[in-house]
Amino acid sequence: MTILSRRRFAGGLGAGALQAAAGLALPARPSPARAGAPRRGGTLTVVIQPEPPTLVSLTHTAGPTTRVSPKVTEGLLSFDLDFRPKPQLATAWSVSEDGLRYRFALRRGVTWHDGRAFTSADVAHSIRLLKEHHPRGRGTFAGVVDVLTPEPHVAEIVLARPAPYLLAALTASEAPIVPRHRYAEGDPLASPNGKAPVGTGPFVFREWVQGSHILYERNPNYWDPGKPHLDRIVVRFIADANARAVALETGEIHLAPDTPVPLGQLDALKANPALRIETGGYDYQPIVYRLEFNLANPYFRHLAVRQAVAHAVDRAAINRLVFHGYSRDAPAAISPALRAFHDPDVPKHPFDPARAEALLEQAGFPRGADGVRFRVHHDYMPYSETYLQLGAYTRQALAKVGIAVTLRAQDVPSWFKRTYTDRAFDFMSNGMSHSFDPTVGVQRLYWSKNVKPGVPFSNGSGYANPEVDRLLEAAAVETDPARRRALFCAFQTIVAQDLPDVNLVTGANLTILNRRVANHPTTIDGPSDGFADVWLEA
Repeated sequence: MTILSRRRFAGGLGAGALQAAAGLALPARPSPARAGAPRRGGTLTVVIQPEPPTLVSLTHTAGPTTRVSPKVTEGLLSFDLDFRPKPQLATAWSVSEDGLRYRFALRRGVTWHDGRAFTSADVAHSIRLLKEHHPRGRGTFAGVVDVLTPEPHVAEIVLARPAPYLLAALTASEAPIVPRHRYAEGDPLASPNGKAPVGTGPFVFREWVQGSHILYERNPNYWDPGKPHLDRIVVRFIADANARAVALETGEIHLAPDTPVPLGQLDALKANPALRIETGGYDYQPIVYRLEFNLANPYFRHLAVRQAVAHAVDRAAINRLVFHGYSRDAPAAISPALRAFHDPDVPKHPFDPARAEALLEQAGFPRGADGVRFRVHHDYMPYSETYLQLGAYTRQALAKVGIAVTLRAQDVPSWFKRTYTDRAFDFMSNGMSHSFDPTVGVQRLYWSKNVKPGVPFSNGSGYANPEVDRLLEAAAVETDPARRRALFCAFQTIVAQDLPDVNLVTGANLTILNRRVANHPTTIDGPSDGFADVWLEA
């Protein structure tokens, strides 16, 4: 086994390999401006929308969950804005020459918030849970055959086959390390730790008043002396986007990630001298907005109908009307942000309403006396006004070719149950993170082995193609970059032909901050950082 020091890993093999795997040729970024020495104290108020269903990202990858989980629950590694690894619960790491063993030296003297000691047993148990229960973990950790714990502060992940993306997956938001004693028995999806988490992180959970807020307080026993700088973090839930904008303008809210206001209001907020707009901290999880079909639906099981939908929607109009120019086309199954893997030459279905009409006739769905060919429900993801607007555009576009769409509004738990548990939907719109690597972020959406009722953000369409499975599984273990790209390009071509979904655009996520917020972002997954380094200027 080749032992890589933290310095050597970050500056040479590790950084290059991670950037190649992620498809990121990132320019060097300056650190966020600091206004003097860190200031201790104060309460940072953050707004998250919608309210997360759980506070630990062990079994759930919804954006709000990944934003709050790392404040309490840490990972083995963190990554700076240039995707260079930094130690978190692991202080050093090494990879064997054959890529089948990952050895981690764990931080000593760390305690869980309930006073118990953190050990390698917690790491081993967490990796096993992630492999089985994390929506992306079934792919990310598919090759893991064992996690060894030769010493209390040494853990070794043993693989049956190489996983060229594995180190990049070990962040707090993507692969949280949870206390074994809190998950020793029972269903981890129902663990009380999801509602009242115990972690090793910079902040201690104090309360969750559902419908109102989450309160975190400084961990007085944090392993990084002098941190965190803040006394507490309050995470608030404000359902109305206009109310969020007002709260930012008045200083009631200090930090709001994930483009929290209607895009049409951004110009006014930019003009406010108390606020700044930040685009950094989103490269770890590029989002693609898409229409996903239920392939068991009597209409959408027909390829010609799915092709018709693809020809009926206009990405240029979506960019202009829904995203106010803040998005770009993303017609392939892999985001253009993942440049090492994205194929710009996949078969396209350009905006062509006449072609859509012809395909619907071909599929045997003529217009009726009322001009309607058939009627379906559309379940848009109830996360923000953007999804409602995307749903409204989709309804209007499909009406023009004779498909009558009824938008179905519902709360987040009802949407999850309808789409991923009961599969009682016709087609839906959602925004999916393609993550830092297609094996982690994209495979879950098309792999037939990830049709798992009750697991959100997985293969919701029920898509199954043996050749797609083969290509995805081969790419997951291929260590040669050129061959890996070829496998992913072949996969994208098949998906573009089968159309289990219509990939539309990728949006530029934004964070709106009060200028008092200092030293954010510092990590590639900015809002999903633990915020140990953030402080508030006086």
